[in-house]
Amino acid sequence: MVDFKNTADFTRVFQEIFPKLMHYLETQEIKELTGLGITPGQINALLILYIHDDLTMGELSAEIYLAESAATRLVDRLVKMNLVQRKGDENDRRIVRVYLTSYGKELASLVFERRKSRFDNLASRLAPQEREMLVLSVKAVLRVFDEIEVETVVTKDEESTPK
Repeated sequence: MVDFKNTADFTRVFQEIFPKLMHYLETQEIKELTGLGITPGQINALLILYIHDDLTMGELSAEIYLAESAATRLVDRLVKMNLVQRKGDENDRRIVRVYLTSYGKELASLVFERRKSRFDNLASRLAPQEREMLVLSVKAVLRVFDEIEVETVVTKDEESTPK
């Protein structure tokens, strides 16, 4: 019997589940993107902009968990594909905002609807209580990952500070 109060039991079970979950999600993502000529990283940026249009480069890089320089290169490729455009901020010329083009909105909408269909299918097979537990659990996992990331950055900063 698994005792989830025991960290070792939790870790063992999670390590069994996680690769299967990742395989399923990656397989579905490949199906979603087949024939679209776009990478998973690019579609993630498009979906973030689809949900939160009009982000600064800094905001977008934070949302897609990339350094601003890497996000800039990704946006450069999306601009060349006519999926996004950059515009200077009306109030502050130092700020660059990123917007979806009409083609970018169309593509993001297509993938968004494909994902919506997949998650609607998932939701229809879960009891309402299971849906709530799943959302709360995933949010908890993301919160802890964020906390670990902050702790790691703080620790690295402390290690690199001369004494």
